[in-house]
Amino acid sequence: MSEIESPQKGAETAQPRQTTTGESDEQLRAEWTDYDFDGEAKLAVEDLDVHYGDEHALKGVSMDIPERSVTALIGPSGCGKSTYLRCLNRMNDRINSARVDGSVQLDENELYQEGVDLVELRKRVGMVFQSPNPFPKSIRENISYGPRKHGTIDTGLLARLFGRSDEESEERLVERSLRQAALWDEVKDRLDDNALGLSGGQQQRLCIARALATDPEVLLMDEPASALDPIATSKIEELIHELSREYTVVIVTHNMQQAERISDQTAVFLTGGRLAEYGRTEQIFADPQSQRVDDYISGKFG
Repeated sequence: MSEIESPQKGAETAQPRQTTTGESDEQLRAEWTDYDFDGEAKLAVEDLDVHYGDEHALKGVSMDIPERSVTALIGPSGCGKSTYLRCLNRMNDRINSARVDGSVQLDENELYQEGVDLVELRKRVGMVFQSPNPFPKSIRENISYGPRKHGTIDTGLLARLFGRSDEESEERLVERSLRQAALWDEVKDRLDDNALGLSGGQQQRLCIARALATDPEVLLMDEPASALDPIATSKIEELIHELSREYTVVIVTHNMQQAERISDQTAVFLTGGRLAEYGRTEQIFADPQSQRVDDYISGKFG
């Protein structure tokens, strides 16, 4: 952890310092994370703190995420970026030792208040995990499982527009989701095959299609290409670029070149669970304001 300058008065607040091997000791400044972008914020986070028991995993993180864009979260292992990601759809609620303080708003609606429907929230804010985790079911059933469970196939947009039967709506949903995930042409002739027979890259795109089937507004991705070969990784990156035209995408990645290639803005988390810098991706990689961020991007530590 480093010293943080108060955004209100510019006063320095001393904090116990914490760095990792090779990381310089530097005072972080609030203006380095004050990212001014055009358009509306889809997600707004203010003074977010997360504890896992006695461990203070995130400390005072504030950042707004613009809609219909790709936001990359980067930083060394253990810096809190995945913890931050899970706060955006309350996945940390599943961890008994986790305590979350602060505010997270989706379209100006507070997520951390009583009465929030977590099932509905996770339909609006879908998540794709590091390792592909398709259900041991057919490709078709992987896509239709969520909408069927929530009863939205026959009441969804397609059914309302076309007045089609439940079966017809399901077929169209499956095709639409697989097309969005750039997988339709590869699997359209074997939709009843077990999804576990797909390659790793295909399984990950199937998981993305499964998340898209519930009509989310935000898609969270926790290192979605880290276990994939370069060809599959390239397909995932192309897919993320396409999805950002319709969805708000937030991705955690250890691959800084990947973050530079696919994201519109980048947030850098460093040791101690603090947000060190946040801004346009081009600026973060070409001219970071923080020396610690510059050192991390240049490979001096991490």
